[in-house]
Amino acid sequence: MLTKVIFIGIVVYFVSQRMRATQFSKRNAAVVLANGGQMHASNYLGVVKVMQSSWFLAMIAEVWLFNRPFIPALAICALILTVVSQTLRYLSMRELGDRWIHQVVTVPGTPVIESGVYKYIRHPNWCALIIELAVVPLIHSAYLTAIIFTLVNAWLLIQRIPAEEKALSENTNYDAVFYNRPRFIPTISFNSKNNL
Repeated sequence: MLTKVIFIGIVVYFVSQRMRATQFSKRNAAVVLANGGQMHASNYLGVVKVMQSSWFLAMIAEVWLFNRPFIPALAICALILTVVSQTLRYLSMRELGDRWIHQVVTVPGTPVIESGVYKYIRHPNWCALIIELAVVPLIHSAYLTAIIFTLVNAWLLIQRIPAEEKALSENTNYDAVFYNRPRFIPTISFNSKNNL
């Protein structure tokens, strides 16, 4: 019972984090648009909001309704990966600053950010989301939620990332900077055309 209550606390933390991130994104979008930014697409934002809300509810429901066990070894691994995802998100937000926005917004002619974690991968924030959706439910063995939402998110990213990269390529030096840089998994050398 105690572990279930703690798990709900973890879920509530992520809910509050998403709410703060939404406010941060809205503020940044207003700043960037006021300085010549162009809005390209919502990036399936409505679908993402539904998915995120459903993810929160599904985790709690699966743990309580199916009485999922707390497995310490699994929970520790999931928590470690959760910390990794949180670190990636923080580093991404720190590097992008005012340009950290949920929608696809570009400022034509403005160079892309290529410092910090962006030296190694193109999409650290999306990488953080991939990890979170897969591992946070596993803190309390909600494996069905982990599987289902990982698959849904994979479908969404297939739609979202090309649209984002297209807008960046048309309005910035994105292609020149990130052509040989992997999307999610860092490699030792960026001389290859690995786009994983």
